[in-house]
Amino acid sequence: MTNTTNQSWGGRFSEPTDAFVAAFTASIGFDQRLYHHDIRGSIAHATMLARVGVLTDDERDAIVGGLQEIEAEIERGEIEWSVALEDIHMNIEARLTDRIGIVGKKLHTGRSRNDQIATDIRLYLRDGIDAVSSELSRLRKGLIELAEREADTIMPGFTHLQSAQPVTFGHHLLAWQEMIARDQERLLDARKRVNIMPLGAAALAGTTYPIDRHVTAELLGFERPAENSLDAVSDRDFAIEFTAFASLLMMHLSRMSEELVLWTSAQFDFIDLPDRFCTGSSIMPQKKNPDVPELVRGKTGRVYGHMMSLLTLMKSQPLAYNKDNQEDKEPLFDTLDTVLGSLRAFGDMIPAVRARSDNMYAAARRGFATATDLADYLVRQGVAFRDAHEIVGKAVAFGIEQGRDLSEMTLEELQRFSSHINDDIFDYLTLEGSVAARNHIGGTAPDQVRAAAQRAREALARLPESAPDHEDHA
Repeated sequence: MTNTTNQSWGGRFSEPTDAFVAAFTASIGFDQRLYHHDIRGSIAHATMLARVGVLTDDERDAIVGGLQEIEAEIERGEIEWSVALEDIHMNIEARLTDRIGIVGKKLHTGRSRNDQIATDIRLYLRDGIDAVSSELSRLRKGLIELAEREADTIMPGFTHLQSAQPVTFGHHLLAWQEMIARDQERLLDARKRVNIMPLGAAALAGTTYPIDRHVTAELLGFERPAENSLDAVSDRDFAIEFTAFASLLMMHLSRMSEELVLWTSAQFDFIDLPDRFCTGSSIMPQKKNPDVPELVRGKTGRVYGHMMSLLTLMKSQPLAYNKDNQEDKEPLFDTLDTVLGSLRAFGDMIPAVRARSDNMYAAARRGFATATDLADYLVRQGVAFRDAHEIVGKAVAFGIEQGRDLSEMTLEELQRFSSHINDDIFDYLTLEGSVAARNHIGGTAPDQVRAAAQRAREALARLPESAPDHEDHA
């Protein structure tokens, strides 16, 4: 450190900050990614100050021009970030003052770093949410198209990972789509609470300057200014809510990953993933490992941890701003990076999945998957369900003993268990008959799967369009 104190707040101090403390408390190492949003907020603030007469038009123009030049310098990689200046705000402001002189110092009129950083994070997260929503739409589109393609592909449905009833691969994929659709609804709802502007709350109590917060909010695309200055600078609910959304999303992606991993194994062999989403083994030449879904499954834990980190960060803070809040950025940034990376991987991978339909069909034939269909048939013949359940159980036991599925038994063998069984029973004991019989909304019949896919496509088309700023999350 030099022998002088920090120029932005050092007037009250008689000695400079210890070098270790300066490095320990600095955030420039990670908050530099906010540069675009910090500059955007500063331009809006300067524009507003000129409108209310706090700055002259010439001063505003000098500040705006200087900030635009600094942004270009940053994007060219020409800025050296200074730990001594602590954070992104002071690094940019110091560079602005060096460039345009004392007018640069007027930029901070009527605001504090407290409301400035709260605004930067909301702007950054809002763009991040739009990028995530775009990836969610892409993934949902891929799932819907694959489901339509596989609407007739029969596979076993599972409970307890045991063969339960036959379904179609398309029906299963649409279950995934429902999960992701709920996640997108949650995300877009959370965006409403992100889109509130803290700027103008200053340090904690507002400012005596005649600012117009509605002008700034409009310039930055916020829905409205925050109502309470204390809450505006100290609120991080929006960050916690995003990590809560992200935790649910990653849980869903992890469940999908688990099934993809199982289905690519030799024991299932239900699907094939292209080589570009897999890796090999350094010792076993035959291996093709599903690394993308495995890694997404593994990354879920870090997102859960970030949510708990932010909850713990905020749980004991008195109003208003505290230095603890500097710790909000790294969990939030990593959550956004992890979610975007996972969604981009899935968005590329899902359309490339290829079903091994013969293997799926053969697996569905094992495990007496149409036993419930036989019980339902008996009920329609007037047998009480509990009695029908017992009859079918005995038929299954016979099948296990004989090594044959229900559909492979003769009519005479089936009639040994109930006289209510007639020769039309085989229309219900085939896999095709079983899935076609559940011909209701949400059911497994191929026509219902196609209709559900169309409804999902229409729902996706009704979502509000956004213009995500992907470059901030490259």
